[in-house]
Amino acid sequence: MTAEPIKAAQQWPVPPKDGYTVDDLFTLPELPPHTELIDGSLVFVSPQRDFHSTMIDLLVTGLRRTVPPELKVRREMTVILDQRNGPEPDASVLRADAITGPGCTRYHAADVLLAVEVISPDSEARDRDAKPRKYAAAGIPNFWLADMAGTDQHPVVRVYELDPLSKTYALTGIHHDRLKTGVPFTIDIDITLDALREL
Repeated sequence: MTAEPIKAAQQWPVPPKDGYTVDDLFTLPELPPHTELIDGSLVFVSPQRDFHSTMIDLLVTGLRRTVPPELKVRREMTVILDQRNGPEPDASVLRADAITGPGCTRYHAADVLLAVEVISPDSEARDRDAKPRKYAAAGIPNFWLADMAGTDQHPVVRVYELDPLSKTYALTGIHHDRLKTGVPFTIDIDITLDALREL
């Protein structure tokens, strides 16, 4: 009788002394999909809630309905903020000329006009605090934060605009039923619970 071979334990990459860089994010072998780089640390994605997935779909569909031709909407793509930060907003609006082809894996903050985060329980602190601060510091002019509210857990989207002097976001609206704004282009999205349930 021969013994079954013992499977080797998962080998996690050992971080460099000064942390990872965006170059590492795209060259390390076998990283899980949608891995982000925050302050030189790799952040792995946990399983999504249904709300997270469908809310992204609702917002992306609504944005694509009215996006002008010089802009494009993308979901869950890496945005390079600096050498130690490559987060993956749930949705982004960017300049169309930043898309270099179907093999494009990342965009630069200078090409992004809007970053959107939909809160998940495992990433709530990053979505509410770390990411908006980093997006603002990188000069992304608009930021949206989507979450559930009330006892019926209906969608709510908070809309922020960048103050270019302080490099911080200022809240410009809280939307519960319709997300209607004029920046970065004319947007009118039904974000009711019924609209979400239709997806």
